[in-house]
Order: sequence, then structure tokens, then C-alpha cells
Amino acid sequence: MRHRTFSLAFTVLVCISHFCAADDALRIGLIGLDSSHAVAFTKTINSPEFTQTHGNVRVVAAFPGGSPDLQASTSRIEQLTANVKSLDVEIVPSIEALLPKVNAVIINSVDGRIHLSQARPVLEAGIPLFIDKPLAASLKDALEIYRLAEKHHTPIFSSSTLRFCPEVVKATREQPVGNLVGCVSYSPCKTDPTHPDLYWYGIHGVETLFTIMGPGCVSVQRTKVDGADVVTGIWKDGRVGTFRGIRDGSLGYGAVLFGTKGIQQVAVKPGYDQLVHEIVTFFKTRTPPVSPEQTLEILAFMQAADQSRDNQGKSVALPAFSVTVSQ
Repeated sequence: MRHRTFSLAFTVLVCISHFCAADDALRIGLIGLDSSHAVAFTKTINSPEFTQTHGNVRVVAAFPGGSPDLQASTSRIEQLTANVKSLDVEIVPSIEALLPKVNAVIINSVDGRIHLSQARPVLEAGIPLFIDKPLAASLKDALEIYRLAEKHHTPIFSSSTLRFCPEVVKATREQPVGNLVGCVSYSPCKTDPTHPDLYWYGIHGVETLFTIMGPGCVSVQRTKVDGADVVTGIWKDGRVGTFRGIRDGSLGYGAVLFGTKGIQQVAVKPGYDQLVHEIVTFFKTRTPPVSPEQTLEILAFMQAADQSRDNQGKSVALPAFSVTVSQ
């Protein structure tokens, strides 16, 4: 009971600090400094050029976090924390110490397994939250994150940077091949034993596929060999979308679009600027550019791919989602 009382009191304190700020500055806090994205995002946001176009916005504080059982975290967190600190960002010892200092939060932790536990106090405090890919390391955790967001009326979104790369946006908006009948996306697809296969890195190419195809995938089949994954989805309107995850051979990001008027290959150069713009715009408007249903369908696609792998490549049906997150 004492723990619950403290938690409620802390949440009220954070909310008062958040909503009673003396100015309209956007003060962003980072959780998780074991991803290069934390440094890239901070460099962009805290640059004079960004302030000129986006107003009074700055990354002001960060909690390093980290996962002792994940080599990708332990090998980088010390240096990346130093890099973020050098950008005039205060390093704090806990999420509880971070929240009263900020009115928006980005979770950059490379470990999707801890995103739910890190997101919980942010959502309870009602502070707008962006969670870097993957939203979580399981569909179950992802659903719980959105449930908490709805319960506490806290806006939230998650995305790979590939969704907002100019080449992907242009191909989606301009429909260069006419009516789209199918797509093959591709990206590097290294894996880590701590995460479901595609959740670790293949999510970049999967998000590209769903950005171009749109939602509506109903079933998935997967072929896996040492050097590659080929995951094919059938959309409810009969279109076919395929993700090729690359582990051997030349690496790259892109897609091949098949349409009623032609076929086009789109090479994608990953970058962070447009994603950071979308994140800051979201913090100001509290309107997410990606719906919960879209993000959950991507995670369900990747989960179904593992189920198909474990079932000799047989087709696996995707569940339907209906989620509402208050703004």
C-alpha cells in the first residue's frame, strides 16, 4: 500500500510539473543511451538549425538505462552516454528523476524487452511518448503499452525511421506504378537471441513494406535459410507483399513496386531528420502520425513469421486489432 501511495503521489507531482510549466518550451527527455539513435536524435534536435525551424525545443535530460545481458547494450552504453552528455544534456540516475524535468519523452533503448517497464511511468504521468523501434519485443507487451496509453490518456507512437525516408514517402504518395498490386521490400536482417527474429532489425524492411502496401495483411508464410528470410503476406484485397531480410551478400534498403502501369525499384538511403521532425511535431500536436493498429499489425506480421518458420513454412493468419489511444 505504501508503494502504491508513493507511485500515485509521484505521478501527481510529475503531472503538475508538466502542465504548469512557466513557458511553452518543449523539453525532451531520453530513456536508453545504448542506441546510436539517441546521439543522432539529440544532435539534430539541439542544433541551431532545428531550433530555427521548430521553435523552443531541446533534449535536456537523459537516463542511460541499459541491459546487462545484451552485448549490443553493454558494449556501447558508456561511450554513447558520454556522447549525449557532451551535447549539453543532463544525465540522471533514474526515470523517476527524469520525468519532472521534461514534458516529452523518447525511449531509445536498444532492448525492446524493457520498453514496457520503461514506458509505464511515462504513460502514467501523461507525458507524450515516442518509442523507437521495436515498440516492444513481443506483441503481448505492445498491446499492454497501448492499453496503458489509453488508460492514462497519453499520446504515443512508434516507428522505424524507414517509414519517413523521402524515397519511401515519395513512392507512397506519387504512386509511380499506377495502382499498386504488390511490393517486395528488403533490408538487412541480423538477429539476436534475445528477440524474435525480425523484431531485432528486420523491422526496418517490414515497416517499409507496410508503409507502401498499407494495412490489411491477413496471412503470412516464411522461408528461412542461413543467409536470408523471405516472408510473404497476403492482403485482404488479394495483393501480395513480400519482405526479404538480407544476412549474406550485398546489404541495402529499398523496395520493388509492382503496379498496373509499371514496375519500379526504389533504393532507400536511411536517415533520421524526417523521423525527428515527425516526433517533435507529434509532441506538439499530441496526434500520432502512425496509428496503433498499423504498428500492431507490423508486430503481428513479424510474430506470424516466426510461427510459420516453426511450422514448416505453413501459412499463419494474423489477428485483427482495434485500439484507440486518447490524445
